[in-house]
Amino acid sequence: MNQQEQLGTLIVTGASRGIGAAVATLAADRGYAVAVNFAAGEAEAAKVVEKIVFRGGHAIAIQADISQEEQIIRMFQTAERELGPIKALVNNAAVTGGFARVEEVSSAAIAKVFAVNVTGTILCAREAVRRMSTRRGGSGGAIVNISSRAAHTGSPGEWVHYAASKGAIDSFTIGLAREVAREGIRVSAVAPGLVDTGLHAANGDPNRLQRLLGTIPMGRAGEPREIAEGVLWLLSSAASYATGTILQIGGGR
Repeated sequence: MNQQEQLGTLIVTGASRGIGAAVATLAADRGYAVAVNFAAGEAEAAKVVEKIVFRGGHAIAIQADISQEEQIIRMFQTAERELGPIKALVNNAAVTGGFARVEEVSSAAIAKVFAVNVTGTILCAREAVRRMSTRRGGSGGAIVNISSRAAHTGSPGEWVHYAASKGAIDSFTIGLAREVAREGIRVSAVAPGLVDTGLHAANGDPNRLQRLLGTIPMGRAGEPREIAEGVLWLLSSAASYATGTILQIGGGR
C-alpha cells in the first residue's frame, strides 16, 4: 500500500530551514506528500526537497509569501494540483521583527510580524478548511500551528511584539478547533521553547541560546527534530482525540 496515497498532501509553510524543514522531512518519512513552502530561500527549499526525494519521498517546493493572500491561494492550488488532496497543514512560517524593546519597535516591524504570523496563518487555515471540511464536501484533516513559549513568557526586553503575535496564534488555534470540530478537522498548536536553529543569529544575537541556557530546566536547547516529532504526533491518528491542544515542547521552560 502506498503510504503517501493514504496520508495525502501536507503543506508546511516556512519549510526551507529550521523547524519547518525538520517537519517536512519527518512528514515525508511518515508517508505524506509534502509541499515545501518558502518565501525567499529557494536554494534551501530545493535541498529539503532533494533530501526527501533521496529518501524515497514525494515533495515539491512552492514559493509564496504568506503575508500575501493571492500567493497563499496560488500555493494551495499548486499543491493540490501537483500532489493531490490537501489533508494536513502546518503553519510554521513566521518572522520575529527583530530584537527591540516596545518603546523602540517600529510600526512597520509590528505590521510585518502580524501580517505573516497572524494574518498569514489565518488565511492558510482558511484555505485548508475550505478543502478539508466535511461540511464543504471534504474528508477531514488536521492543522497544526507553530506557536511559541514566548506567548507565555512575553519575551520582555527582546521581542514582546513577536510574543504577542504568538499569543494570537494560541487564541486562534482554540477558536478554530472548536469551530470545525464536527467537520472532521482537528486544529492544534505546538509551542516550542528555545530551539537550536539559525533564528537567533539571523536576528543579531548568535549567543542567545548560550546566554539563556540557565532559564531552561533541562539545561539545553531543543533540536528541530524534537519539535517535528510533536507536530507529527498531533497530525497523526494517534492524536485522534486531541483538538484545541497547545503542546508545549520547551525543556520545562
